[in-house]
Amino acid sequence: MPVVEEIKEKPVIKKEPVAVPGKLKKGLEKTRGRFWLRLKDFLSFRQGIDESALEELEDILIGADIGVRPVQKLIEEIREAWKEKAITETSQINDFIKDRLKDGLHSWQTDIQYADKRPTVIMVVGVNGVGKTTSIAKLASFLMKEGKKVMLAAGDTFRAAAVDQLDIWCKRIGADIVKHQTGSDPAAVAYDAMEASIARGVDVLIVDTAGRLHTHDNLMKELIKIKRVIKKKIPDAPHEVLLVLDATTGQNAISQARMFREAVDVTGIFLAKLDGTAKGGIVLGMCNETEIPVKFIGLGEQADDIERFNPDLFVETLLEQ
Repeated sequence: MPVVEEIKEKPVIKKEPVAVPGKLKKGLEKTRGRFWLRLKDFLSFRQGIDESALEELEDILIGADIGVRPVQKLIEEIREAWKEKAITETSQINDFIKDRLKDGLHSWQTDIQYADKRPTVIMVVGVNGVGKTTSIAKLASFLMKEGKKVMLAAGDTFRAAAVDQLDIWCKRIGADIVKHQTGSDPAAVAYDAMEASIARGVDVLIVDTAGRLHTHDNLMKELIKIKRVIKKKIPDAPHEVLLVLDATTGQNAISQARMFREAVDVTGIFLAKLDGTAKGGIVLGMCNETEIPVKFIGLGEQADDIERFNPDLFVETLLEQ
């Protein structure tokens, strides 16, 4: 029988989440140190633009872990602007890059797609080790501070510690949880959680999933099964499929994004561990390489170390002089 725990806590006071630019700046500190210092030298010692300057700039941008194809696209745009005399000096390049990066990121739909009728179901996927459990807790806490009633489904039943970790987080933040014993069918957990969330009038149900099985194919089949079970209960669910990625893995994160997108049609990315990496530029590569929007970023280990992704703030912080 499923275990459904309801945490008796003080009522959540509805308040708007406050973006903390200082956390983002600190989270991007290593990326900026690796990228901006080289760009600063480039802008200081070069004035005129020519093909050799563009080649040097391309090396700098690739070093920021943005990705080869996005960088090539950006360099080509700079080259065209130079030939058309829209920019003539390297001092104009930084603002040009900012504008182009913002334009690309603004094409993303970064808001959560809430259902017309509750509950909104968010399925969370990702390989083990990326920070999935902590990211789920952060997301739940974030939504609760927005005034939402949140329930979690402990669907990563194949990893013994996963259910216990999620249970601890739920007690800490005051969220309900539906869980089965370790080794139970994850799809059964999802189904029971769907029924419980409907019965209790939950606003948002977050469904955790396995991050590793014996083979890649087995994992993807399991995720597809969970999604199918969710749809049987609510045909238009899940309303979001969030993929948790580890920012420290750089370009490997893009490979994971493609893999999961093919299996379960990922709608958004939660980029975790942005606080301890020099690979923050991977956010910019996501736009061109995967076409999956980054919706949330994790900037620490605490429940409130989460921010909704803000394209303008991210680019300005990354390229701040």
